[in-house]
Parts: sequence; C-alpha cells; structure tokens
Amino acid sequence: MSDIEVPVLIVGGGGAGLTASMLLSDLGIEHLLVSALPGTSTLPKAHVVNQRSMEIFRKLGVAADIYEAGTPPEAMARTAWYAGLNGDDPVYGREIASQEVWGAGYTDPDYIAASPCRMTNLPQLRLEPVLLAHAKRKNQDATRFNHELLSFTQDDDGVTSTVLNKDTGETYTVRSQYLYGCDGGRKVGADAGIELLGQRNILYTVSVHFTADLSKYLKDPSVLINWMWPAHTGLLTLLVAMGPDNWGPDSQEWVFHENYAFDDKRVADDEALIANMKNALGLPDLELTVNKISRWTFEALVAERFQEGRVFLLGDAAHRHGPTGGLGLNTAIQDAYNLCWKTAAVLRGQASPGLLETYQAERQPVAATNVRRSTENAMNHMAIGEALGVSPANSTEDNLASLRRVWSEDAADDGFRAVLSAVIAAQSMEFREHNVEVGFRYDSAAIVPDGSQEPEPIEEIRIYQPSTRPGSPLPHAWLEDHRGNRSAVQDLGGSGEYILIAGEEGREWVEAARRIASEEGLALNAFTVGHSSGDYLDPRCAWIRDRGHTAAGAILVRPDKFIAFRADKAGDSPDDELRQAFLSIAGRS
Repeated sequence: MSDIEVPVLIVGGGGAGLTASMLLSDLGIEHLLVSALPGTSTLPKAHVVNQRSMEIFRKLGVAADIYEAGTPPEAMARTAWYAGLNGDDPVYGREIASQEVWGAGYTDPDYIAASPCRMTNLPQLRLEPVLLAHAKRKNQDATRFNHELLSFTQDDDGVTSTVLNKDTGETYTVRSQYLYGCDGGRKVGADAGIELLGQRNILYTVSVHFTADLSKYLKDPSVLINWMWPAHTGLLTLLVAMGPDNWGPDSQEWVFHENYAFDDKRVADDEALIANMKNALGLPDLELTVNKISRWTFEALVAERFQEGRVFLLGDAAHRHGPTGGLGLNTAIQDAYNLCWKTAAVLRGQASPGLLETYQAERQPVAATNVRRSTENAMNHMAIGEALGVSPANSTEDNLASLRRVWSEDAADDGFRAVLSAVIAAQSMEFREHNVEVGFRYDSAAIVPDGSQEPEPIEEIRIYQPSTRPGSPLPHAWLEDHRGNRSAVQDLGGSGEYILIAGEEGREWVEAARRIASEEGLALNAFTVGHSSGDYLDPRCAWIRDRGHTAAGAILVRPDKFIAFRADKAGDSPDDELRQAFLSIAGRS
C-alpha cells in the first residue's frame, strides 16, 4: 500500500477514536484512523451516555440516531435491589429498595435545567456502529479497521508509524504531525514510555451477554439495572437490560455480571459459567442463547502523563475505570472534545504547540476524579451487602433470615432497616453524580482567571451549580431571536468556533471580539443577551441568573464550550483585554 502523509493519525476505533475522527472531520483536519480489530466492539461494555457526551454528539449530528437506538427515557428512570430473581422461598424476587437514576428519564428539574440533552443508554456494541457510520459519512476514507500499528518513532517535526494491513499482510508508513493513542492501552502508551498508575485487579468479573425471556420474573418497566442478592449464593449479581427492540422486563437481551475469585477454575469453563449464572438467577432450566462471555478485571488506573511529545493518550489508554457510574466511555468522548479543537488551532497556526500541553493539565484531573468515583461507587455496593447481612460465608437459611428483616414488622428490626436505607440512599453517589458528570472544571494556561474565588460546592458529587467563572462549562439556557426562534446557547457556536456572549449593554465587547477574530482569522460568533433587549432574548431569565456579570460584562467561550474569559463590566479597553485573552488561550502571549 502507498505510504501516507496526514496531519493526525488516530490509533483505535472505539468511542474515543471514532469521536475524534468525527470532530477532526468537522474541523476540516485531514486524518487517518487505524484499528487492529476487524470491526467495532462485539461486547456490550459501556452503555450509559451522559448529558455532556450527548451534547458533543448533538454538535456532531449523531444524537438523534443514538436516541433512536437507545433506551427510552422511561425505561431508564430507576434502578432497584432485589432478594434474588427466583427461588423456592417467598423472599425471592421481592424488591428491597429502588431509587431514581440519571435524571429519572429527564424528568428531574436539575437535569432539565443543566442541558438541552437527556442522558441515554446504548450498549457499546450498538453505539460504535452508529459512530462509525457517521465518521464514514463525514470522511469515507478516514477509517481503516484490521490495520494494526506495529511501531512508531518521533522526531522534532512529526511521527512516523508503521501499519500492517492484516487483510493483505502488507505494511505501509504513515507520517503524521500528531498521533492519538485511542487503543485502550494496548500499545501506544507503553511504546511511548507512559505507565498507568493505580489499583489493578480490584475485582475479577465475568459478564455474560445472552438472549432470553425474563419477563415472568421482572416487573418494573422503569428499571434498567437490577441488583440482586440471592440467598443461596450470598453474592451480588447484576442483570442489565440490553434491548434492542424492547426494554425493561420485555428486553430480549441481557447482561449478567458476577465477581469471581482469581483462582476459581470455573472462570475458564464457559459451560460452568453458564450453569453458575442459571443457579444465581434461580432458573436452572432457563432457555437462553449465549451471545458473548467476557472476562475482565476492575481496575482504577490513570496514566502518569497524557502526552509524550507529539503522542497523546485518550480514553482507556489514559484512564481505566470500573463500570459503576458509567464514567469511562464518557470521559473518553470528552477527552476527544478537549484535544481536537486544540490540535486544529495549532495545525492552522492560530495557536502555539503550548496549547496542546493544556490537554493533560485539563483532562488528567478529571480522569483521576472519575476513576476514583467509579471505584467508590463499586465499594458502596459491597457495603449494601454488609448492611443486608448477606454473604457467601453464610448458609442459605441465614441469608434468608437476614433478608426477611427488610420487611419485618418487628420493631427490633427498625435499626437494621434504618442502616440499610441509609447505605442504599448513599448509592445516589453513582446514580445522581450530576456534578461529576457535567460540572467538572478546568484550570490551565488556556483559561484566563478573573480573580474570583472558586465557590464552595453545596455538594461535590450530586449537585451541579452552573457558573461562568473561567474554567467552568458553559451553562445551559434557551434563548430566542427576535422572530421567536428558540436555540440552546451552546448551539450558537459552530465547530471550532468561539462564542462571545455579552450582556444587553455590552455591545463594545461584541464589536471588539469581531475585530480581533477577523484580524486573527478565528471563527467566532459574538452577540448580546438580555431579558427584553439584545441580539437574543432570555425569556425565562435562565441566562441572566447564571451569567455572573453585569449587563455591561461578557464571557468568552472556547470551542469546547468551556468559559475561557469573563469580564464583569466594560473596561477601559475591551480590545486590549480580549486580545490578551485570545493570545493567552492560544499560548502566544
């Protein structure tokens, strides 16, 4: 095959790689994606897609297809804990507790106010083909599966990679200015000399993706994830609905998860694993079709650095999470959103390479938080088992006796129920970690501080507080033009485009921003917003409530929808202030 020269080589065709490909296409940056795998994922793997990720997919024109294929909101409104699924004792199948999850199907006012996008659920084996189809639509020739990166070397001007076409056995070289490692940590990070640090082998888990009719045993159509504590095993087991056409109890496909000891010989025997799953479900005669069995370890790892010269790590190559909270895939998607606009700015000569160094400064702390949160979420599930008094060390009768206390009328069990209720309520750390999902903030050279103090959070995990303090994500608000057309504020900037939003008396900021953008060749949309006057109107006062400046002030929003600069009012020279802000962001001051 012919050797190739391209600005960016993406290695890996999962969530991070395909998102990066789409973003670079929309930014007009030529690139090539290669993946050693023959196609997209064959495993359900990650499935929860949060509001920030859906905002990115909305910008890419992919959101509608993801929503159409994903779980209806009413079928992912709750999660529940049960005393097993089926068994001889009346306790089996009883609901221990339930709680709302992830905005309760976009009915929670906090989630509605936070974003124009609702969360959704789409298993990775169905999400990735959607992303690939859109990546090909944007650039038909940019993706090559079954093409394996063999090696790469860096020099001052770029990266030279050797790639094997596994279909033909031919090799070819790719010369790129930058290389994105989106390969799950299989090769790029290790070959770049970057180590993943943290906890390995926390839990060993087997997941079985199967097709079966479980509608006789599950009754709540609003529940997506079923957490079960069967008395005869004493082990937490999970059942997750996988659709694809029906959801809730009528789902055709399911994923079953259970933890195993590392030396358990059943792990290597598919038949033994299926028999164990049927036993845990209390359905020894269940008719099912096994689609896939996967064996994996729960890890909590973050790369010691996200950049080595011209090589960048994204997604699982940079951070590995447990599945609890659904943070891994979403962190990967948001890695790409952070890095791609910066790469485009440098390639166009609008920014210095120093802008790329802010990728690690901004994304590594977010990844570290999300990895920690995934682990904490998992550990609290174990605490629920302890509070229930259910354990594999107990006899079946002892576990049943403990479970019966959940519904006991005996006042002596009131304390038991109070402790259990508190531990289960705490699991909202996973199912309502709204501030973790949408409220993360950046601190780097690409953010211009305004001297304000970082606000004390009301609650670090569960409560997102919109803000325009530099480094914060752009708050959501619906605005109207003078014809009554409604737009989300984040939709008023295109790919790679800055947004300057001034108050109704801030016309000077708008004019200054337009002059500077024209001189610097930057894409920018600048406008004023007020309740009753301005280029856009704020009929619900949602923007005015959160904008954080006077009617004469303004904010500058980066292409990735994070606040880069804020002025409370018009200063002596808006031109000078904005020019310095743009130069600081670009690493050119």
